[in-house]
Amino acid sequence: MNTVKITEQDREFMREAIQLANESVKNGGGPFGAVVVKDGKVVAGSSNSVTIDNDPTAHAEVNTIRKACSKLGTFDLSGCTIYTSCEPCPMCLGAIYWSRIGRIFYGNNRKDARAIDFADDFIYEELDKPMDERTVPIIPLLRDEAMESFRMWSEKTDKTAY
Repeated sequence: MNTVKITEQDREFMREAIQLANESVKNGGGPFGAVVVKDGKVVAGSSNSVTIDNDPTAHAEVNTIRKACSKLGTFDLSGCTIYTSCEPCPMCLGAIYWSRIGRIFYGNNRKDARAIDFADDFIYEELDKPMDERTVPIIPLLRDEAMESFRMWSEKTDKTAY
C-alpha cells in the first residue's frame, strides 16, 4: 500500500464533502457528500439525492462525478481526487474507477454506514457468489443478437475509446 501524506488542504476538501452531507440531511437527502478536486481546486461537489430525485443511483459520488465531467467536458477524470464523506459503495467505487479518478479520500467507513442502516456489505457478498447463486437472478438471453453491436463497435474506425 502506498503511503499518502495527508495535507491540511486534503482536510479542508474533506470538510467540504462533510458539509455537503450535513446540508443534505437538513434538506431531506441522504447523509453523504463528495467533492472532486483537480489541481488544488474543487471542480464539483454534490450530495446524495436518492430520495429527492427518486433515483437509486443518485449517490453523492455519482452526482459529483457527473457534475465534474460536465464542467470539464470529459468522461476522463484522470488527475482528479475525490473526497467523500463515507467509504464508497460498490456502485460508487465502480463509477470512480470508470472515471479514472486517481485518489479516494473518505470519512466514515462502511461499518459506520451499516450502523445507521446503510448496508453495502450485501452487494460485496453478492459479487463474490457465482451468478447462479445470487439473490437477484442474472439470466443470459439473446447473446448472438446482442453481439451485433459489439461487432459494429469492433469494426468502427472513428470510435472514441474509453
